[in-house]
Amino acid sequence: MMTSQTQFRKNDPAKAKEFFLDKITFTTGPVELSHALEQGADIVVVDVRAEEDYQKGHIPGAINLPQEKWDTYEGLSRDKFNVLCCYSAVCHLAATAAVQFASEGFSVMEMDGGFEAWKENDLKVEKGQRAVKAATSRRQPVAV
Repeated sequence: MMTSQTQFRKNDPAKAKEFFLDKITFTTGPVELSHALEQGADIVVVDVRAEEDYQKGHIPGAINLPQEKWDTYEGLSRDKFNVLCCYSAVCHLAATAAVQFASEGFSVMEMDGGFEAWKENDLKVEKGQRAVKAATSRRQPVAV
């Protein structure tokens, strides 16, 4: 458990710089993602929440790849940037998925705050299921 003494002690500026450069490189916010989608960015939004939660509401155009299907890599793209979204700021599903997908060679980024932050910013929400084409091989997933 972190106490206020350990939480606010002086840290290594070089490590802090590296951490924050990585954070900027590998995370985005809901508003930034919304703007990128509106501008037609070449990305795949991957919602890693449970299918029933995805169907109740998700980022427009997002595909659903719940944890039990991560090994299929269904809908991920090697030619596009894959932005991962989970439930909230305290959810680690997207980060966990990012580790697995990046290990398989997929370009990934996590959306900060999850779907909860998307809704808090009053961004558009889509309901129902989005179809994805199954990959012909585990190593060559494709998006529809």
